Amino acid sequence: MRGEHIVKVALAQINATVGDLSGNAARIATAARRAHAQGAALVIAPELALTGYPPEDLLLRPAFMQACAETLAALARDLADCEGLHLLVGHPHQFGELADVRSKSLAVQQRFNAASVLAGGQVLGPYCKRELPNYQVFDERRYFVSGRDAGLPPLVFEAGGLRFGVLICEDAWFDEPARAARDAGAQVLCVLNASPFHLDKAGEREERMAARARDVGLPLLYAHLVGGQDEVVFDGASFAVDAGGRVAARAATFAEDLLVVDLDAGVPRGSLAPVPSLEAQAWSALVTGVRDYLGKNGFPGAIIGLSGGVDSALVLALAVDALGADKVRAVMMPSPYTADISWIDAREMAARLGVRYDEIPIGPMFDAFRTSLAHQFAGLAEDTTEENLQARIRGTLLMALSNKTGAIVLTTGNKSEMATGYCTLYGDMAGGFAVIKDVAKTLVYRLCLWKNAQGAEVIPSRIITRPPSAELRPDQTDQDSLPPYEVLDAILGLYMEEDRSIEQIVAAGYARADVERVTRLIKINEYKRRQAPVGIRITHRAFGRDWRYPITSKFRA
Repeated sequence: MRGEHIVKVALAQINATVGDLSGNAARIATAARRAHAQGAALVIAPELALTGYPPEDLLLRPAFMQACAETLAALARDLADCEGLHLLVGHPHQFGELADVRSKSLAVQQRFNAASVLAGGQVLGPYCKRELPNYQVFDERRYFVSGRDAGLPPLVFEAGGLRFGVLICEDAWFDEPARAARDAGAQVLCVLNASPFHLDKAGEREERMAARARDVGLPLLYAHLVGGQDEVVFDGASFAVDAGGRVAARAATFAEDLLVVDLDAGVPRGSLAPVPSLEAQAWSALVTGVRDYLGKNGFPGAIIGLSGGVDSALVLALAVDALGADKVRAVMMPSPYTADISWIDAREMAARLGVRYDEIPIGPMFDAFRTSLAHQFAGLAEDTTEENLQARIRGTLLMALSNKTGAIVLTTGNKSEMATGYCTLYGDMAGGFAVIKDVAKTLVYRLCLWKNAQGAEVIPSRIITRPPSAELRPDQTDQDSLPPYEVLDAILGLYMEEDRSIEQIVAAGYARADVERVTRLIKINEYKRRQAPVGIRITHRAFGRDWRYPITSKFRA
């Protein structure tokens, strides 16, 4: 009967740092103790919470695997005084002696993406992930063996009088692992996750997990990571669904949280955090990515080349939200072609946000470069070479300031520019972190408008409404060189994100000339993108670890 026996389970939504084994263990322990104080019988930590995700080639180092095993055992001992508590935690696991990691033999390379139950000072388990993703940003078959292929059984354990079955992330997207857990006696499914964010991913996850719960007729608890790790971010939003697929509890999005779920006769209930709008999701993802990239790597602050244009305005606003105004510095570097309104708008925005603002005119340096090259360029008309000189002077100045202060340069190029090569190597591409590398130009405008609608208008309206321009020659606008951004971004989405062919895109109603022009630019500018800084991924396909196209290629469809 409902209400007679309630089992409390806590989903520990933590922000892990790759390789910080002791720090991650401390976060897990703190969450576990908080949950125990609230009466939880079980705490579920995310996938590979002990190591952070993805640990990548750290997994190939025997010393790393040994340290993971030692840290896991120490965590179990540390929590031994939490009477009656079970902690389910994700970690890499290797049976027996550490193997020669260079071997490709399944019999030798027994390394698993695993989860273990810690209780009474002991490590129980492990469960080994059965479905290993190898698409988009995932590369798990490089590192792990499937628990199914190794002949390892499901893991079902008891806590608080209920039997819990364990799944790890991708397992829950397939029928067999959940059914195997149910058939082994599970009454509740526990899913440990490290699922990188992209726009609207949270809704997709909840739909798929609801379908999984209905398929096996069991409630499902989904514990998820939060925070930034290089180019990927994790959005949290851990949740619980009942056996009918109804979302019964949800944790906060883009924040550490401890979601306590009451299982009342096996039926989950708890607090239900709202799902943010698409723009709010994107904003939080970018802020999280900046905050954690700088914070986890120890950079004292950020430097941004502020042009008076919409892209650098967006990056500045994001950086201030992520780091605070005192850790952000804006530098305006006007050239002879910089419009007066660009100066005015840049100064105004810096003042509104309260950041340090400096102006370094590049006219004298530009003249010096042209003088030095005059003999070499004799008889040749000015072209993009002179335009790019201005961008490279700015890049040099920003990197000099970075070297002197330790602050990292945040580049301001968007996805539309990165796709088409509308950017300058060693110029506006120079820097340490590409904040809006995966934000198409049309979304740049939407995010600026969204930010201004949240309260104070931090981005001057003229920055948003004026025609975009690199201001590297007189009367220049982006549309001199590119199709309208609405057209460009639509073609980019179909070709690069959806893998549609040129003929399919033309059939969808886009002019052949535009389609061929945009797709040609995408192909011929791969060499530039390979030299761009890492940047935050917010779509299901970014120019990063999930885009691996050859630079040298003759394929044109």
